[in-house]
Amino acid sequence: MKKTALVIMAAGLGSRFGGGIKQLAKLGPSGEIIMDYSIHDALEAGFDKIVFIIRKDIEADFREIIGNRIEKLAKCEYAFQELDKLPEGYSVPEGRNKPWGTAHALIQVRDLIDCPFAVINADDFYGKEGFRLIHEYLVNEMDEDKPVFDMCMAGYIVGNTLSDNGSVNRGVCVMGEHGYLHEIDETYDIMRQPDGRLMGKDAKDQPVEVDGNAIVSMNMFGLPKRFLDTLVENFPAWLDQHGKEMKSEYLLPQEISRLMLEGKATVKVLKDHDRWFGVTYQEDKEAVQKSLRELVDQGVYPEKLFN
Repeated sequence: MKKTALVIMAAGLGSRFGGGIKQLAKLGPSGEIIMDYSIHDALEAGFDKIVFIIRKDIEADFREIIGNRIEKLAKCEYAFQELDKLPEGYSVPEGRNKPWGTAHALIQVRDLIDCPFAVINADDFYGKEGFRLIHEYLVNEMDEDKPVFDMCMAGYIVGNTLSDNGSVNRGVCVMGEHGYLHEIDETYDIMRQPDGRLMGKDAKDQPVEVDGNAIVSMNMFGLPKRFLDTLVENFPAWLDQHGKEMKSEYLLPQEISRLMLEGKATVKVLKDHDRWFGVTYQEDKEAVQKSLRELVDQGVYPEKLFN
């Protein structure tokens, strides 16, 4: 069987979580963190290797809280996203401390990946279905030799991805034929209104209504290995255009969208019916703990994920 890897992006600053390292918050009944559930579901689905993208300054805490445990269950490797990891001839603008974004994070795993892989956020709970769907696609359907990049993504129903504690930004999927993605429409500040409607803002800050059954991207993609080469090749041109900005980010969804528009990639949307939840706000913590407790009580997960 074709080998597969799971890449977990855990280098975010967690600024909206009150300054703490939100990826390492203990939320499960036996002290599990959200990543524990993602890793459990990925290994159950058949992924062979876990690659963590972290920052050097959290490495000791990260290994103590999760890395050392997971290394006993699966092959694990580490990549480090740092501000100064830039192509030759480029430098960090004075005063910038914001990471360069998810596409820049993925560049750091280029030398660690030798097979098709899935990529997820560290602080999101995705549920079992997404890992199963993407693994099956990587193993049974992905054509790595296709002239255009053959990609997939788990598509979540937007109503299953909201927070009760504030607005969220979502990439709303515009669907094409045969279950393929046409484009991702970035929509901001989405909240459920008292009348039940979902309202957000478009890129021009204009109010828009969002269909409650719309499919959204939650940064859970299945990608071919050679896509990493393209991210590396395109990064200097992106820096030429945006590198002197303080908050610009080289983002994975935007790069995938650009390749789609150029006819260089196709993305099969794998509809996922699980409820997504994450710790966007400090106030989300209690709700996530309750949701995980309910899943354990329902028998979806054991009381203790890893013995």
